[in-house]
Amino acid sequence: MLEIKNITKVFNAKTVNEKVALDNVSLTLNDGDFVTIIGGNGAGKSTLLNAIAGTYRPDAGKIIIDGKDVTKFSEHKRAKFLGRVFQDPMMGTAASMQIDENLALASRRGKVRGLKWGITKAEREQYKEALKELGLGLEDRITTKIGLLSGGQRQAVTLLMASINKPQVLLLDEHTAALDPKTAAKVLEISDKIISEHKLTALMVTHNMNHAIEYGNRLIMMNAGKIILDISGEAKKNLTVDELLRQFNNISGEQFANDRALLSK
Repeated sequence: MLEIKNITKVFNAKTVNEKVALDNVSLTLNDGDFVTIIGGNGAGKSTLLNAIAGTYRPDAGKIIIDGKDVTKFSEHKRAKFLGRVFQDPMMGTAASMQIDENLALASRRGKVRGLKWGITKAEREQYKEALKELGLGLEDRITTKIGLLSGGQRQAVTLLMASINKPQVLLLDEHTAALDPKTAAKVLEISDKIISEHKLTALMVTHNMNHAIEYGNRLIMMNAGKIILDISGEAKKNLTVDELLRQFNNISGEQFANDRALLSK
């Protein structure tokens, strides 16, 4: 479903501030893979998601989604292939528009748009049913403006928006980092449910080692722009935070340096 072939991305090339964010990275995701990505500060996690989304054009390499080479596609041209949820609950939604209007915008993403913009009765019922699955009571507040929702409620709606058209790949970029622990746990539970029920292929960047181990069928650890660990199957099921840190130290030859990740042990 997703092939990343020898991707390299360098910022401020040939200057004193040169930073190799992605160093010849290759990665293949099969249909239905749910991959968690963890790494220290500046490891290349978010840059990888930005390269997939088209926010950054790689300096070398290819990105192929469902057999189509999208390397030269602009960010908006990739919208029909991808769903994305950002760290900031304020991103990805229009605060001044209603919940149903935001969902309608998401459902029309990547499609030919005509002059008819009204939300039909059938569409509104479809949105209510989808909102009911979140378990937050938002199906009874469908005409509420998104900006009036809490951060957790807003992220839950954003997840629904990102997955409403069943994208080829769903990108979750530390989407619970700005939430309190209880709300983050609920949003993660919703994320897992949506990915599982829709059989989506997903990449989730997280700073929380426990979350990286608990969720998904595969875990990737990055360091200095490279993938240094790729763990799946029984090995992932039996993984602990201490064992993950030990493997990182052995492979990289350095101590893991990310205060948020270490505090989440």
